[in-house]
Amino acid sequence: VMDTLALGKAGEDFAARHLKKLGWRILERNWRHGHLELDIIGAHKGVIIFVEVKTRAEDGLARPDEALTPVKRQRLCRAASQYLSATGNWDRPCRFDFISVRQAADNTFSLEHFPHAFDFSPAVAGGHASWQPW
Repeated sequence: VMDTLALGKAGEDFAARHLKKLGWRILERNWRHGHLELDIIGAHKGVIIFVEVKTRAEDGLARPDEALTPVKRQRLCRAASQYLSATGNWDRPCRFDFISVRQAADNTFSLEHFPHAFDFSPAVAGGHASWQPW
């Protein structure tokens, strides 16, 4: 049985392997700015994709997607804004995906990938250009 941190890291590793199989380039893992963090930042077909990964034991009470609260989404938008500012990528299209990872009793993992899990709201994130299509 893994502790929470080890389980989270194993889930993120599993998710990153899944994304690479889809042809994604992984730009960053666990990117931080102050107290803000983005689990995985990937690029695919010209789009920057911010991926939130939640891992839970299969027999756990909470579903992984229950962690994607409005407050959490707001923090992810702020983190994405910081990343786009730091890398000068405000002109690139981007989106948010969510990956739910489950660990079975035999320590195998399964995942569900939700592209376009929620919309990026620059107004919520502190604002930037209003002309962006995302």
